[in-house]
Amino acid sequence: MYHENHKPFLIERIIAGLSYLTMGFVGFIWLIIGLIRKAHLTQFLKYHIFQSIFISMGYVLLCLILGFIMNILSFIPLVNILIAQIALFFNAPFIFGYSIIQTAIYILLFYLAITSFMGIYSRIPWVSDIIDENTKY
Repeated sequence: MYHENHKPFLIERIIAGLSYLTMGFVGFIWLIIGLIRKAHLTQFLKYHIFQSIFISMGYVLLCLILGFIMNILSFIPLVNILIAQIALFFNAPFIFGYSIIQTAIYILLFYLAITSFMGIYSRIPWVSDIIDENTKY
C-alpha cells in the first residue's frame, strides 16, 4: 500500500467523494477530462476513482449473476418457493422504504465518501488490494 506525503487538495477530496456517491460516474468523467488535458492525477485520486468504478462494476456484475441464478432456480419445484422467500426478505422495505441490500450499499458508499472527503485512503478487503496493485504507475 502506498500513501503520498502531502494532504490531498480540497478538489481532489470532493471528486473522490462524489465518485463514490455517483457509483464512479464523476470519477470516470474526471479521468476523461484528465486524459484530454494530459493532466497528471495524484495517487489519491487514482485510488478512489478506480475503487469507486470497481465497486460499481462489481455490484452490477453481482446483481446480474444472482438474477441469472435465481431465474434458473425458479424453474425447480419447491426450490422456487425458497428462492422467492429469500428474494422477498432481502428486497422488502426495511428502513425508510429501503431494502436490506440497498441499506448496506448506501452505508458502504457513504462510509467511502466520508473517508475520502476527509482525505483518508479507505480500505475494503480484497478490493483495495486489487486497486493498490493496479494503480502504482
